[in-house]
Amino acid sequence: MNTDKMLEEINALAKKKKEKGLTEAETKRQKELYAIYLKNFRQGFKQRLDNMDVRYPDGTVRTLKEAMEVGKKNEKK
Repeated sequence: MNTDKMLEEINALAKKKKEKGLTEAETKRQKELYAIYLKNFRQGFKQRLDNMDVRYPDGTVRTLKEAMEVGKKNEKK
C-alpha cells in the first residue's frame, strides 16, 4: 500500500473513531497501519540522516555520522 492511501485510511479511521467509535477489527487495523507508517517514516528519516553532510568553515566535508564521532572525541578531551 502506498503512503497516500495508507494516510487516507489512517485519517478515515481516526475521524470515525472520534465521531462514532471503532469496532474491534477497525481498531486492530488502525494499530497495524500506524505501526507500518511509523516504521516507514523512521526508515526514511534515518536514510536522510545517513545521506547528510556537514560542511565546516575550513571547507572540510564529512558525513553527519563522522561529524558526530569527531564531536564526541572532542568532548572527551
